[in-house]
Amino acid sequence: MRLENKSVLITGGDSGIGKAVSLRFAKEGADIAIVYHEDRERAEEVQKEIDSMGRKCVIIQGDISEHEFCKQAAKLAADQFGKIDILVNNAGTQTPCDDIEKLEVENIRKTFDANIIGMIMLTKEVFPYLTSGSSIINTTSATAYQGHEELLDYSATKGAIVAFTRSLALQSKPKNIRVNAVAPGPVATPLTKDTFGEEEDDPNKPPFERNATPEEVASSFLFLASDDAIQITGQVLHPNGGIVVNG
Repeated sequence: MRLENKSVLITGGDSGIGKAVSLRFAKEGADIAIVYHEDRERAEEVQKEIDSMGRKCVIIQGDISEHEFCKQAAKLAADQFGKIDILVNNAGTQTPCDDIEKLEVENIRKTFDANIIGMIMLTKEVFPYLTSGSSIINTTSATAYQGHEELLDYSATKGAIVAFTRSLALQSKPKNIRVNAVAPGPVATPLTKDTFGEEEDDPNKPPFERNATPEEVASSFLFLASDDAIQITGQVLHPNGGIVVNG
């Protein structure tokens, strides 16, 4: 029970990596506030799983690219649990395009709003509720280091998340608030399936020969959220199946 009596606010906590993190944190004793965008049925399913563990769970529907919603979500989570100990910024979107001349401005703005601007705004609103010993964990990607020929704007936002993580970690040191990130490689999630039409890999393959499962990636988030990572801030973990990157 490494997160016993901790309260967590997580964006995109209804599917993929976010769902896996929500369930893993609940198993370790945390109460969970899930911010989701549209799919209420999916969010309610996660809520029921967490309730069955004897933990509290509240689901909050909205768009983190809207500043007023970020204020409401932070207050609602704090009011529900009396505090916020851990913020997991996980929500994001991507739209592939293999030709920069065909990149649609609307999609560029949507990607930046969801992946980095919304992250910064929500963190700004949650920060006053955090106290000494609190933790912020951001989801970036191996594409921040490698790039991706079909995800120019997405990769750019993931690079920005790395810079944001390191900068906020410096600012947060005097407050004893740790700020880190996780940069997965390919992961079998609903988003990647919808984007690239990828089928699930054979689970019998060795871990380094297939896409990761969300549950495998969730372990990195748990480590950073727990006291096991008490000396770690401003860092990025790389559960990427052996891709060699710098940083």
